[in-house]
Amino acid sequence: MNEYRTHTCGALREDHVGQTVRLSGWVDTIRDHGGVTFLDLRDQYGITQIVLHEEYKLSKESVITVSGAVKKRDAETVNLKIATGTVEVHAETIVIQSKVIRQLPFEISESKKTREEVRFSYRFLDLRNHEVQKNILLRAQVISFLRAKMTELGFTEIQTPILTSSSPEGARDYLVPSRKHHGKFYALPQAPQIFKQLLMVSGFDRYFQIAPCFRDEDARADRSPGEFYQLDFEMAFAGQEDVLQVAETVLHDTFTTFSGKTVSSIPFRRISYAESMLRYGTDKPDLRNPLIITDMTGFFADVDFAPFKNIPVRGIVVAEAAKQPKSFFEKMLAFAVEIGMKGLGYISVLEDDAQAGTCVLKGPIVKFLSDEKQAVLRKDLPLKENDVVFFIADRPKEVDTLAGQIRTALSRQLNLINKDSFEFCFIVNYPMYGINEETGSVEFTHNPFSMPQGGIESLAANNPLDILAWQYDVVCNGCELSSGAVRNHLPEVMVKAFEIAGYTQADIEKKFPALYRAFHYGAPPHAGMAPGIDRILMLLTEEDNIREVTAFPMNSNAQDLLMEAPCEVSEQQLREVHIRLRQKN
Repeated sequence: MNEYRTHTCGALREDHVGQTVRLSGWVDTIRDHGGVTFLDLRDQYGITQIVLHEEYKLSKESVITVSGAVKKRDAETVNLKIATGTVEVHAETIVIQSKVIRQLPFEISESKKTREEVRFSYRFLDLRNHEVQKNILLRAQVISFLRAKMTELGFTEIQTPILTSSSPEGARDYLVPSRKHHGKFYALPQAPQIFKQLLMVSGFDRYFQIAPCFRDEDARADRSPGEFYQLDFEMAFAGQEDVLQVAETVLHDTFTTFSGKTVSSIPFRRISYAESMLRYGTDKPDLRNPLIITDMTGFFADVDFAPFKNIPVRGIVVAEAAKQPKSFFEKMLAFAVEIGMKGLGYISVLEDDAQAGTCVLKGPIVKFLSDEKQAVLRKDLPLKENDVVFFIADRPKEVDTLAGQIRTALSRQLNLINKDSFEFCFIVNYPMYGINEETGSVEFTHNPFSMPQGGIESLAANNPLDILAWQYDVVCNGCELSSGAVRNHLPEVMVKAFEIAGYTQADIEKKFPALYRAFHYGAPPHAGMAPGIDRILMLLTEEDNIREVTAFPMNSNAQDLLMEAPCEVSEQQLREVHIRLRQKN
């Protein structure tokens, strides 16, 4: 290959026996057997065992080049855990390319067990760990696959600016001061939202890019505190179903290519927002969980049970749960109280005689149910022997979310989740508007650039809270991968939609000047979405934290410990961009 190597450390096999090869890499392990030393040489591609018959002063993680003959290992020394495990290289010459001159802060193979503060300060060492490195290599493969797939589907890759203007898109902007324009700032884009819509107005038919997005948000396990990446795409002359078909094709092919798990077949389920909140207690349902929430409000309307009076009630039937020990019910009650519920009622089915049409129910609520009501309960749910019905009752704004949390906790306690599958769905028919709990005013619930279902007529004729938008999310295993929408491309509809949320036409012209102006020059109907690359990788790698699929992540406190960012800058740099720092009070 070149002066440093003829092969990589993962390439040698038995058909190389007898050849003289040259390898370069990092010293992974050293084992002195008295007169003969064995070391493992590691690079990105694998590990090869090197046999030294002379003494060399080597330390772990030093970089060396080894030349020597490939020999077959003795049968008792074969290592089937590595691809090169049937051969070894007997060193004839060794060149030390670079020594380790400081003490290693951790063992490379144990880096994932090291405190995050140390791991990220020495991320270049952490990334040498094959378990860490393979996530980054998979990321590269997935992105390459996505690019090829989008090109195959007729999309054109176009890059949009990183330095742009600040706009209200739901999160805090990262601001960049201008040197040439005193007192003015650029903003890093929260998403290419406006640019990709402008591309549609510009006459491009199908756009995509692997887009960096910047939002100054607090970190979560599935959210970076700074930058993240999306498969951003937009389509002209397209509606909701056109976008969903592209998304499900790309995601299905990606997950079947890079995982051996079962993947939802196409078409993915379409579930309305209202149905999702009622049946699953969330707009990010994990469909691997077989438990379904039932609306029991009507059933309890004529039942004289004070805790369920005049409030919505939800029920969850759990098969065979009556066989669980008392501790199971105690844990569920404790969890319910922890999330803000006053309690967790339930009814157990002790006996069931299907032929006689009777069953024996047990629980504090049973005494409030007549024989007729018990029969209705048994038939409508329906109930079988050893089933348990858990009840959740609370305020309208809280009950569905609480029921969803109970549903999730039950599935975890009973190990009901099928971890060998990826279950996808689209959530559709989101409400266009909601009420801000602090101000009581009407506000957008999703993307403000979305087209209302029914167009301008629906905006004029309906209660804002009854208006649905052409908005949709794609969800996998309870993880929201993307939001998207059919875009509002008509200026008169845009003005009316923003007016309902408290904005004037002057506000629109000031906050979104380019988009509003462009819509006056002939804009095609268009729609799109942007699945998150980082979250796709989290699912494929089964990692619990987004930082494990990012090469150089920030920590949870929005710090880059490796580069020591954010950092102070000089007074001269501040003067150049016309900034003076205030003293902290």
